[in-house]
Amino acid sequence: MLEVLNPYYLWIKAFHIIAVIAWMAGLLYLPRLYVYHAGVAPGSPESAKFKVMERRLLKAIMGPAMGATWLLGLTLALTPASGGFSQGWLHAKLGLVVGLSALHGFFSRCQRDFANDANRYSEGFYRIYNEVPAVLMVFIVILVVVKPF
Repeated sequence: MLEVLNPYYLWIKAFHIIAVIAWMAGLLYLPRLYVYHAGVAPGSPESAKFKVMERRLLKAIMGPAMGATWLLGLTLALTPASGGFSQGWLHAKLGLVVGLSALHGFFSRCQRDFANDANRYSEGFYRIYNEVPAVLMVFIVILVVVKPF
């Protein structure tokens, strides 16, 4: 049935899921790197290594994955096979994805701070923020699968 409405729908959905997985992997790993980076001296060889890892993760994986997630997700929502924007669960999901995007922006700022040896936060702070993407992900998956409203 879906293939009749849009033969590319399932392909778009598959690539959307792949992009989400890549983005979430970065959102779950980057703050963990910050936990360890916050524990080393600025200017040390360890700090330099973390800077490279953080920059590459953010620029080469997370940024493109976030862009693809948004592009493909909005494409899916605009496809008649999806049911459109009138669904309440989709509004809630989009709100949570905006939250993930804001978190991505915050992590980008933290990366710039580390790159300039100007970290503002403690290991404990990053330990807490390491859990936020996972919590948002749980709610997003429940909304997408269960569609409670």
